[in-house]
Amino acid sequence: MDLSQKNQENVEYMIEAIKTKLKMATGAAMSASAFHVDQYDDILDIYELVTSKERLSISEVEALAQELGKLRH
Repeated sequence: MDLSQKNQENVEYMIEAIKTKLKMATGAAMSASAFHVDQYDDILDIYELVTSKERLSISEVEALAQELGKLRH
């Protein structure tokens, strides 16, 4: 996956990967299609943070979920 390309397919890929890593029980509420390519850089930052860590604390998961909620359309 070439994440240097800012497109909707990559946005959806990153959101799905973030949801998997965060083990979000409300994954259905965080539909990848609810995110737009306009927020690509912010989503990429979250994706890189999430995938770089082996484990996330509960407070980190909550903070990341809040940030994703802010980016959703």
